[in-house]
Amino acid sequence: MNDNNVRIRAEKINFYYGEKQALKNISLDIFANNVTAFIGPSGCGKSTFIRLFNRMNDLIPRTRLEGKIYLDDVDINSREVDVVDIRRRVGMVFQKPNPFPKSIYENLSYGLKVNGFKDKRKNEEKVVSALKKAALWKEVKDRLHDNALGLSGGQQQRLCIARCLAVEPEVILFDEPCASLDPISTRSIEELILELKKFYTIVIVTHNMQQAARVADYTAFLYIGELIEFGITEKIFTVPKQKMTEEYLTGKFG
Repeated sequence: MNDNNVRIRAEKINFYYGEKQALKNISLDIFANNVTAFIGPSGCGKSTFIRLFNRMNDLIPRTRLEGKIYLDDVDINSREVDVVDIRRRVGMVFQKPNPFPKSIYENLSYGLKVNGFKDKRKNEEKVVSALKKAALWKEVKDRLHDNALGLSGGQQQRLCIARCLAVEPEVILFDEPCASLDPISTRSIEELILELKKFYTIVIVTHNMQQAARVADYTAFLYIGELIEFGITEKIFTVPKQKMTEEYLTGKFG
């Protein structure tokens, strides 16, 4: 790649679930230390597309990908690539908080062990560091051995973010991270995303257009598997180039 600021590059992506084409000829760049938001109606391919960045779609039977996805300069679908390493480098936070039914501490230490981090003392440091980065440390430092399921919904989501951060990713994918949260928890997650982009490349799928406007540097609008428009968020929201983008943003459909 000739642009040092490009962290992920998608080139001419077509993706199929069996015979059904879910993504159609999508190309775009994801820039380092920026937040890129994907917006569009339900079922338009947003989650399908970002799940290509860490090969999560490999887990679904009868899927097929055409095109290339590069993480830095590496084609992540080449045979030489270690999928486990890709999923460590490109972490993911899902729509509903999904902590393990273990202690707060074990939620983070387990992921470290699975990813081959074996030094106990260093792992303890990584756990504390990740909880601090996820703005959760002050709330849980005296209850690390309590069951994580006893946390509030917003705390559980920040725990899942900490679990992702503990294994030292480079990119974090957020798939509707606030969909099941109340407004106060949503605000804390948005503030956290803005803080995290100093250190990580962030991609977020959201149904909430105001959320995209608040947190994203770049926004991509997808509709029925096609990329309609992609650019700087402020321009997308104030002077969209495509009529369909304008109609979606003003609530005429979707």
